[in-house]
Amino acid sequence: MSSAIEIIDLFAGPGGLGEGFAVAGRETASPMTIRLSVEKDPYAIRTLRLRAFLRSFEGGFPSCYYDALNDARPLPDWNSLHPANWKHALREAQQLELGSPGVFEQLSVELDRAREERAGRTILIGGPPCQAYSLAGRSRNAGNRGYVAESDNRHFLYREYVSILDRLRPAVFVMENVKGMLSSRVSGGAIADRVFDDLRMAGDGYVLLPLTAEGNLLDDRDPREFVVRAEEHGVPQSRHRVIIVGLRSDLARGRSFEGPLLVRSRPSAANSVISTIGGMPKLRSGLSRNDGGAAWRQTVEGWAERLSGDAALPSKLRSEFQGLTSTRRARALNRATRKQASAIRPGPLALWLEDPALGVLLDHETRGHIPDDLGRYLFAAGFGKINGRSPSLVEFPDYLQPRHANRQTGAFADRFRVQLAAAPSTTVTSHIAKDGHYFIHPDPAQCRSLTVREAARLQTFPDNYFFCGPRTEQYKQVGNAVPAFLARQIAHVVHDLIDGEI
Repeated sequence: MSSAIEIIDLFAGPGGLGEGFAVAGRETASPMTIRLSVEKDPYAIRTLRLRAFLRSFEGGFPSCYYDALNDARPLPDWNSLHPANWKHALREAQQLELGSPGVFEQLSVELDRAREERAGRTILIGGPPCQAYSLAGRSRNAGNRGYVAESDNRHFLYREYVSILDRLRPAVFVMENVKGMLSSRVSGGAIADRVFDDLRMAGDGYVLLPLTAEGNLLDDRDPREFVVRAEEHGVPQSRHRVIIVGLRSDLARGRSFEGPLLVRSRPSAANSVISTIGGMPKLRSGLSRNDGGAAWRQTVEGWAERLSGDAALPSKLRSEFQGLTSTRRARALNRATRKQASAIRPGPLALWLEDPALGVLLDHETRGHIPDDLGRYLFAAGFGKINGRSPSLVEFPDYLQPRHANRQTGAFADRFRVQLAAAPSTTVTSHIAKDGHYFIHPDPAQCRSLTVREAARLQTFPDNYFFCGPRTEQYKQVGNAVPAFLARQIAHVVHDLIDGEI
């Protein structure tokens, strides 16, 4: 057996990428373990530390973790119960802001140790913040008259990653970012060209390998070939991200690489929204004011009656709302539940998500919405069920149109988006922390947005993954993550590149 491999995780968020690598590291011939995770967010770092603590136990998570969750008790003081394991977690997951003065110098000591102790058998992973590259972020910046792209440090945070890459000189690195990076420009030049060139020249040099491209991967590759589509790899989500894998030049010398390295699979019923979250207990949405079961039913029934009686709507769509005018379907719905979800469709994803030791469902609680939004959610879910697509804003009845001054510009055509039951979800983003308009549940009877746990399942976080902090921060962590199930597959490719099995 080859010697162990250690992982440095930068801009780690709640740990989606690290979780995939850590799990794969227990499955590969050469063990792979996380040595260091770096994250600045105060809630995400708590999540990372808890996960690092749980992984530090041989033979599985400690029973006291499951006891607390299953009995709905607060988590114990881990430092008192297991001080050595908690000390390990604090050492592994460090709250640092990359790019801040002195942080690189602080990390350099640990980077040098890792490089020397493992004789170069290290992996660097992470995704520098993407707000400046994303299409949504660029749209917001365009509306800011004082915005100067060249002065936005978020465009250049990838250089912190490159500086650490240069210092660590790992066997392999993995960098993840939004697809918008490929079209982002600063000072007239493509930011992607800078990123790719800087990565190639770091340390002793790196060969950049696209995961899903075909043919000889050592040929010059178009940056667009580095886009990985998560739904083609068993993830129940249409998430397209640039994922760059770099192999150190000395390890690549004399070898040939024929792609694809990451084998695609067709999206199927096994990775649809309904197969992933459809078996979870049904919940009703809430009202942002004066919430209660009777008030909620009265509001939803009122909208159902109006929609079912709207002669301007197709008869098939009107009939979808007629069945909701009876309270019988909604009487038993609550806003939260801790009941265990029904088993999802059997397969690799089910084995990944479910944990038989966990007797409850975590974070399955709805948020409140204003009455008008309940009408919009109801219409969008019914429309999606009948038509197999989410409605454009212009297709909503006039009485459900938001009264925004810029409504007619077309900029918000998809302001309300229902997730389609039979397909992978749209990309889960951090915007889900602000409102649920882009993440409407496909079941009209529930009339709501996705819960934290539903979003986490679509991001393929295991059901036993505990997100620290208030609900808004939990949503944010989930939306900012890399799908853990995809990360595990990438980790196996990376391991095989290091050990020469590819």
